[in-house]
Amino acid sequence: MLNIGDTKRIFYAKRKRCMMDTRASVKSINQKIERVWKTQEEQRQKLYHEYCQQFLTLFQEWDTDVQKTKEEEEKLANIFRQQQKVLQRSRIVQSQRMQAIKELYEQFLKSKEDLEKNQENFLIGEQSELGKEMVVLQKHLMMAHQQQEVATVQKSLQSLLF
Repeated sequence: MLNIGDTKRIFYAKRKRCMMDTRASVKSINQKIERVWKTQEEQRQKLYHEYCQQFLTLFQEWDTDVQKTKEEEEKLANIFRQQQKVLQRSRIVQSQRMQAIKELYEQFLKSKEDLEKNQENFLIGEQSELGKEMVVLQKHLMMAHQQQEVATVQKSLQSLLF
C-alpha cells in the first residue's frame, strides 16, 4: 500500500516530470516558432530584396527613359525652332520676291503704256507729216499739171499763131 508520503512523492515526481515535459515542450515549441519566424523573416527579407532590386532597376530604367525623352524633346524643340527660322526666312524671301515681281510688273505695264503712247504720238505725228506732205505733193502735182496744161495750151496757141 502506498502511504501518503509515497503518494506525495510520486505525485511530486509526476508533477515535476510534467513540468519538465511542459517546459521542454514549451522550449521546443518556442524554438520551432523562432525557427519558423526566422525562416519567414528570411523569406520576407529575400522577397523584399528581390523586389527592391527589380523596382530599383525599373526605376533606373524609367529615369533613363525620362531623361532620353527630355533630351529628344529638347532636340525636337530645337529642330522646330530652326524650322520656324527657316520658314520665316523663306517667307521673307518669298515676300521680297513677290514685291520685286509686282514692282517689275508695274514697271512693265508703265513702260508698255509709255511705249504705246509714244508709238501713238509718233503715228499721229507721222500721219500729220504725211498729210502735210500729201497736201504739198498734191499742190505740186496740180501745179505741174497746170503748168503742163498751160504749156500745152501755149504750144497749141503758138502752132495756131505761127
